Amino acid sequence: MLNANPVTEDMIRDMAREARSGIRHIFLHWTGGHYGHNEEAYHICIDRDGTVYLNCKSFLSFKAHTWMHNTGAIGIALLCGCDAHCWAPAGKDASLLDVAYENDHLARTDCAVIDYGEEPPTRKQIEVMAKIVALLCRELCLPLAEDTVMTHCEIAFVDGYGPGDGDPDMRWDLWFLPEPNTLGGALYPGGLLLRAKAQYYLDTAEEGKTHPGYLLRRYGSLPASGPGY
Repeated sequence: MLNANPVTEDMIRDMAREARSGIRHIFLHWTGGHYGHNEEAYHICIDRDGTVYLNCKSFLSFKAHTWMHNTGAIGIALLCGCDAHCWAPAGKDASLLDVAYENDHLARTDCAVIDYGEEPPTRKQIEVMAKIVALLCRELCLPLAEDTVMTHCEIAFVDGYGPGDGDPDMRWDLWFLPEPNTLGGALYPGGLLLRAKAQYYLDTAEEGKTHPGYLLRRYGSLPASGPGY
């Protein structure tokens, strides 16, 4: 069941501060399921409209979200991706691909092709995920870098079960994501996109001397709680 009570930025901020000494990574996923179907395997889930669900009382709680990397890690997932599929070009190292397309008629032979199915990641989900990453990194004092904040696809490439690796339990969560500013219908590498967006929110908050929680309330779906934000 989905959480009946709203998740506030204060809840996420306070939990992050309490877990500060024990978190080394944030892993970004999708559930591969339906909109509206919360998954307890992740600390935080984000629905199609940006609604946030919290599945733990502590970010130090063990959740089985990323093979071999669950200790000291927070798992965040988008509720989406049912019946999604991907194709990597033959003879190419899929981990080095930097362009993909949703339509195989538009794709070059050296690009990946993505079918998001009927329940793709929404722009709202992507933005809220980036804002939560910014909030967590700030409160955890965790560097926002490619070795600390990773998509499941990125860590799957490292551990040998990403696209093209031939593993029957292959994972490609957030390998590529839609970005309105790309040309010709091309998709953008998910990890790069989410980290860039999260860095933007961190930078904007610091320049305006405003906590990232302000951005979550203004542009995301988390309700305000507490004075000064």
